Amino acid sequence: MKKQVRNLLLLTTLTGISIYGINKTISISSTMKNLLKTDKGKFFNWRYGNIFYYKQGKGSPILLIHDLNPSSSAFEWNRIAKHLAKHHTVYTLDLLGCGRSDKPNLTYSNFLYVQLISDFIKNIIGNKADVIATGDSSSFTLMACNMDSEYFKNIVIINPSDLSDLCKTPNKRKNALKFFIDLPIIGTLVYNLVYLEQNIRKSFYKDYYFKEYMVPTKVLDHYYEAAHLERSHGKYLLSSIKANYTNINIVHALKKINNSIYLIGSKEKEGNKEIIDQYISINPSIEASFLSGSKYLPQLEIPNNLLEVLNLYLESK
Repeated sequence: MKKQVRNLLLLTTLTGISIYGINKTISISSTMKNLLKTDKGKFFNWRYGNIFYYKQGKGSPILLIHDLNPSSSAFEWNRIAKHLAKHHTVYTLDLLGCGRSDKPNLTYSNFLYVQLISDFIKNIIGNKADVIATGDSSSFTLMACNMDSEYFKNIVIINPSDLSDLCKTPNKRKNALKFFIDLPIIGTLVYNLVYLEQNIRKSFYKDYYFKEYMVPTKVLDHYYEAAHLERSHGKYLLSSIKANYTNINIVHALKKINNSIYLIGSKEKEGNKEIIDQYISINPSIEASFLSGSKYLPQLEIPNNLLEVLNLYLESK
């Protein structure tokens, strides 16, 4: 019996060492290109962690907020930020839990990001700003505007979240999944498997780009590195997303917001028209436009087409 226990302990130890080795290998290999540098940016010393951001250009301020995903970062705006900076002061940040920003072990709630956006505008930008956000960052952007509308001008949302999905809340099963992903070694392995290089590539081919053959290797490399910076601690954000802590019902806020809201949808993204119609049915003052030739990330796939629409909205004030 003692021998069996010793063998079990030995097997468990060896397995743990093997998993640790796999995690370490992925962490090193994914970041060895050092693509996401910090030398040209700054850090906002926020209460929950340091937030990396870029500032460029002169003129009325614009804040660009990337999609809420552990593999996302300010790189998402790389192809349009410099063009907007010709007439505006453009700020692009890495959200907490993403990219070069800190990735603390905490529960990432929708209200956490509401606070981050409001505090960033108040303390870093210092003036009312136009805000452009992508996908799953739409909910906390709109909630932040609802709470502190005096700091927002126009809001532009690219491919907004489905309102019905935002109503999903945490439960026992979801919290158990969160606990598992948050575990030190095995949870990190699960996270690393989710964000394997080939899985990120599949996401771009299936959901992010309309023309999969147009996905640049450079883009994939940046997303792969972003997912694994800081020893894959993006897993804490992933676990909160999977447990629905980043969701919130925004219907009441949508009804109250008096700021101009513009929605930009990709025609090739399945169900997008129905989603945007939901928003307009709640707030008929919302304006919408549709782009052809892209799916989830037109700012990377068809930046010039997106810029044409953005310039119309930003100049319509």
